[in-house]
Amino acid sequence: MTLIFVTAGFLAALQMAIPFIVKRTVVFGVTIPVDEVKNAQLKQYKKLYAILTFLISVIVVAIYFIWSSSITLTENQLIIAGLFMPFVILFISMALYFYFHVKVMTLKKQKHWFKDRKQVRVSELNLRTMDEMLPWVVYVIPMVISVGLVVFTLINYTSLPSQIPTHWGPDGKPDAFTDKTYLSALTLPLVLLVMNGMFLGINELTRNSGIKLSAGNVKASRVRQLRLRKYTSWLLFFISIMVSMLFTFLQFTTLYENSVSDLLIITMPLAFSALVLVGTIILAVKVGRKDSDLDIEIIDEGSGEVINADDDQYWKGGLLYFNPEDPSVFVEKRFGVGWTLNFARPLGYFILIGPLLIILIVTLL
Repeated sequence: MTLIFVTAGFLAALQMAIPFIVKRTVVFGVTIPVDEVKNAQLKQYKKLYAILTFLISVIVVAIYFIWSSSITLTENQLIIAGLFMPFVILFISMALYFYFHVKVMTLKKQKHWFKDRKQVRVSELNLRTMDEMLPWVVYVIPMVISVGLVVFTLINYTSLPSQIPTHWGPDGKPDAFTDKTYLSALTLPLVLLVMNGMFLGINELTRNSGIKLSAGNVKASRVRQLRLRKYTSWLLFFISIMVSMLFTFLQFTTLYENSVSDLLIITMPLAFSALVLVGTIILAVKVGRKDSDLDIEIIDEGSGEVINADDDQYWKGGLLYFNPEDPSVFVEKRFGVGWTLNFARPLGYFILIGPLLIILIVTLL
């Protein structure tokens, strides 16, 4: 229960901070000129979003606490309800995002911020030489772990129980089983191998994506882009290692039934989620803080008539990117930290949906 509340708190804090850590020329998914980053109305929208997200998150947690205290529930029911709490907070914060997205779009049209101003796109051909993303070979490490888990399972196949757990309930005890076969015994390692391959593909496609700079603050956007690429690569590798550790632990509990306490089985997935969330927050701070360090340059260079190109037409609701003219498969998110898919590039569907289909097929078989 403590981990559930901590996770909900981290999620609420991250959602509150997002408008202040994304690049400031994009406000609630809407492109604005660099000389409007300190617009009083936009600042008010950000503050109001953060306050409402905080208040609603507190209300959701309070309702859950009062409800769980006033009604007699089993531990399973209590934990299941608690696991839905972060999703409720996320849903409400996204509803607030769409509300303020419309408000900023309306303000932008009323003020004619991009009217009669030359819009340009900036790039530096030698910028990739400064890229510090992790090389692909590093992502082979978790794949080696996956292969080792496959070999370990095959060696110990005869020691496996005749009924293999396929699902664990909120109390940490298995509640679904299947007959022992080589495929059922190797399901977790094979799924892990596919996921690690997906992480490798995402990293390489992100490396080959375009590095987009801001016309009004080239220096700041250069630093931000390089930091974003570096730290998201590290975060992706960290998640890959954490997933490998989690799946190895779950496979161990299958091989050696009743050798691990129920509490540990409950705690491990929650601890995994909490660590990934902490890693995401660190990424947000590392990237967002650098953009804020260069205020003076942004104000000075943003006063001219040349501004960054307005590409709102390629962003659906400020969240979904669809641009057939952009060769990048992954692009920086407009609301949130990290990268999102260019839905106009079929290769991206293959990298994301392909592994999921493989995992689904292996699981069903």
